[in-house]
Amino acid sequence: MYQKKVFYAVNLFAMVFSGFIFAVGQSARPDFNRPQSFDVRHYILRVSFERPGKKVIGDTTVVLKPLKPGFSEIELDAAGLAFRSVKLEPGGTNLKYRVANGKIFVTLDRAYTPDEFISVRFNYSATPKKGIYFVDKEVENGKDVHSAQIWTQGEPDEAHHWFPSFDFPSDKATTEQFITVRKGETVIGNGELVGQKDNPDGTVTFHYKMLVPHSTYLVSFVVGNYVRVNEKYKDIPLGFYVYPGREAIVPKAYGKTKDILRVFEELTRISYPFNKYDQTIVSDFTFGGMENITATTMADSEIFLADLDFGKSAVENLVSHEAAHSWFGNLVTCKNWAELWLNEGFATFMEAAFQEKMYGRDAYIRKIKADAELFLIDDAVNPKRNGLFNRNAGNISALFDRPATTYNKGGAVIHMLRETIGDEAFWKGVNLYLNRHKLANVESTDLKNVMEEVSGKKLDWFFEQWVYGTGSPKLSVTQAYDPKIGILKLTVTQTQKSDKFTPAAYRLPMDLEITTENDSKIEKLEITKLSETFSFNTDGIPISLKLDRAEKIPIKTVKISQLK
Repeated sequence: MYQKKVFYAVNLFAMVFSGFIFAVGQSARPDFNRPQSFDVRHYILRVSFERPGKKVIGDTTVVLKPLKPGFSEIELDAAGLAFRSVKLEPGGTNLKYRVANGKIFVTLDRAYTPDEFISVRFNYSATPKKGIYFVDKEVENGKDVHSAQIWTQGEPDEAHHWFPSFDFPSDKATTEQFITVRKGETVIGNGELVGQKDNPDGTVTFHYKMLVPHSTYLVSFVVGNYVRVNEKYKDIPLGFYVYPGREAIVPKAYGKTKDILRVFEELTRISYPFNKYDQTIVSDFTFGGMENITATTMADSEIFLADLDFGKSAVENLVSHEAAHSWFGNLVTCKNWAELWLNEGFATFMEAAFQEKMYGRDAYIRKIKADAELFLIDDAVNPKRNGLFNRNAGNISALFDRPATTYNKGGAVIHMLRETIGDEAFWKGVNLYLNRHKLANVESTDLKNVMEEVSGKKLDWFFEQWVYGTGSPKLSVTQAYDPKIGILKLTVTQTQKSDKFTPAAYRLPMDLEITTENDSKIEKLEITKLSETFSFNTDGIPISLKLDRAEKIPIKTVKISQLK
């Protein structure tokens, strides 16, 4: 998912910059993993609409396998669904069920074992408050801006507002969709369009199959009047769905899609994992974009910024961010919402990695620094802080309240991990991480273990500071020079405020550039204490100092006093 960053960045930079608090995860971390007694293997989703009342008519088959013997009751998430029948397939036996607290509990006809498949079909209707959104047709000066639309948004847990499901990222299943709409409308769904059928009542049913397992929140469809612009990357069909008359936006907004996929394949050394890649614009979308598997949904307001010079780079970042999720989020997915940064931080980092490949290292560093600065500003003005591992992930409604942490800090921390273990080890680790956990779910420890394995370095300290901790280091540097012996002394004091999670001090390995009238040189130093002094030989009076010249640790603030 991608935040609407143009508005967000402008407002953050308008805020007042103040102090910082750093926290570290030395205390016991809450377990946000969700217990499972079954594994959903496949969903068959049959959907039609009664549009005047914004009503959904649903007919869903859930195919699952028990994870333990004696399995006799299914518990699925189902909010606001009015069930008409629940039947066991293929025989059609009616099953007893009860609905309570946003769930449906189905009593099976007998106890089942892990060797058996269970297929249950649910008929129901709903007027969803979440999950499916109805957008009215928009007309301006007598001309259609866009048609009426119906689109879904699943992340983090909105899918169960329109179909019964295990609505949590740890469960992955294949899906099949039969979406019935008015004649002349288009449906964009996940995976392969198997076909479309004209119905006697004048409607049309689109049939999609997605046969690569994926988390429930990635299930999606979009309904509306669209023009499809076609391209190909290798053998992968690329579809760009825009409003009739707006085809000219495609090369401006999406023109680098093939470059993005190529660069991400080169960096990860893993081919694009799926059978197609569609990108569709919709109206009134809450976010900038959403990485629904093989079928990204994007806010038209964001994409149309590509018509403006100042918006082109933001749109490019949006497109690359959502494409990166094909690897980081869709292929390998966070196991629970506390680990969302593994999806969003990597996707944000890959925005910068694409810029590095296309425009050079300076462009990469500018992007990383911009992300770090967004986080630092946000962290300064917001009293409620989380680490990248979100200890407040139990509050799903607030999951995206602090995007500067999950996204911007996440991207900068991935950069810092790269700098800590070295470029070769880092990209080798990325490849191993994606291959080892392909089509599975991950936690931060999985990333740590892989990066330790490829680098031979222990990274507990790094993850405690930057993943499980909050805030950032704040450094005050005083300098004194003794011309008699040519020694520069720097005293570095960490001044960030502490709370119960704060370590004794940050560990900050970085370089220092010392420039004199005669020369410039690079020194290595590693800050490990709240206050410590470093001494350096120089060939003259220092005229400038650059701490962390290469921006290996951009998440920091530094104040250097004048030479004494």
